[in-house]
Amino acid sequence: MTRSVQALAYSRPSALESSQAGQLLGLETAGGLTAHGAEPHPRFFDGFLASPRIAARGLLAVADVASAHYYQRTAASSLDPVVTGNGDRLRFESFSGCCGVHARLDVLQDGLEGTRTGHGTTNVDVNNPLREALSRMAGDDPLHLRVGPQEMAVTTLDGPVVEKKVPLPDRWLRGFAEAQVASAGFDLRAELPAVEAVRFLRSLPRSSGNASRGAQWVVPAGKSLRPTTRPTAGAVCLPGPERLTALQRVLRHTTALRVYGPVADGAAAASAWEVVLPGMRLTLTLSPDASRGFSGEGGVLEALATGDAAADAELVSVLLAWEPRIDPADLAEQSGLTVGRVRSALTRLGTAGRVGYDLADAAYFHRELPYDADRAERHNPRLVAARQLAGSGAVALDGELAAVASGDRRYQVRERDGALSCTCQWWADYRGRRGPCKHALAVRMVRRGAPVAGGVR
Repeated sequence: MTRSVQALAYSRPSALESSQAGQLLGLETAGGLTAHGAEPHPRFFDGFLASPRIAARGLLAVADVASAHYYQRTAASSLDPVVTGNGDRLRFESFSGCCGVHARLDVLQDGLEGTRTGHGTTNVDVNNPLREALSRMAGDDPLHLRVGPQEMAVTTLDGPVVEKKVPLPDRWLRGFAEAQVASAGFDLRAELPAVEAVRFLRSLPRSSGNASRGAQWVVPAGKSLRPTTRPTAGAVCLPGPERLTALQRVLRHTTALRVYGPVADGAAAASAWEVVLPGMRLTLTLSPDASRGFSGEGGVLEALATGDAAADAELVSVLLAWEPRIDPADLAEQSGLTVGRVRSALTRLGTAGRVGYDLADAAYFHRELPYDADRAERHNPRLVAARQLAGSGAVALDGELAAVASGDRRYQVRERDGALSCTCQWWADYRGRRGPCKHALAVRMVRRGAPVAGGVR
């Protein structure tokens, strides 16, 4: 497994401090991109939280996921949460070490009191002393939130005094991208009021003892959800229910629970669970199985295999301006592309972490992950293998059929109504549910004339 090292440099540790003026939560930032370019310590917000105790617990939930391994638990390091300022809100995101859970806390305009939120993305330091301090918060006394260095300190920083170096596997980067691209295909399947939401979430297991049971399902039943043994009409997959444990931190403040997912087709599927809070939303997106991370899902590979989408993505990326909601029609008008091509470009940008997807708004938003997310594309095993096959002349086209020579075997790839199938074992096992195999990808590249790198078979 290829790894890089993510170096995070902070001017000081984040802390919760008390003074005569009240409490101050200072979240220190590392390097990131803003509307003014790259900055070593961007400053996104300086004001008050409307519901400080709830916000503190939501932030802890995001930190819980960042440090969690829900499958084959290890003591590996975790990456500090990512924060994005979108002008009217702050978004805190993390991804579990096992690559199977994505968490995001959106602190909306109603949850912030103070100056306008800045624009950009960076990491924020969430250290153990800060976690302990946030856990002890009681009451709702005013809490001053500062995301980034103090105003005076912005021009007087001599250099970083706190450094963290975290191993960052390529599968973690791919998983982060796959999770949000998968979300763009979800629809709202159920919405529970506060009482039913709390009752349902409290009924879920908190340990991994049930992880081996495979996919579980729930169906809307009045204002609640009812477990079912099979994916009947309207069912939503609940893979590894113990992975929703982080939501327990905010249960008493929950006003609703929204459940999102794809149309049930009998196979295990990813799903998203959004808790609505006063002025905030906390969302956990789960991979199709507790033992299966997002990194191998392959939902982004089709977008990465096309040449047009790459050029369109570069054009669209220039037009992004840290919008909290991206309107494809507006981008189409500005770029001269069709709405369909803009949507394909946004999918491709999502694979590099340059846009996220907000289920509640049913819209993409602009963010730039503060690490080399393009590395996930360059080192994606299936994508690399497909480019080698296409570039080495291993693909022979014959109408709807294609022959692909791989190693000492030849595989047949058939295209019908735009969908590809293959005679390889990968296709036999997954039937396209985890994206195309390397042979189908290579055929797609050759048919569309996508640029490929030469290589051996």
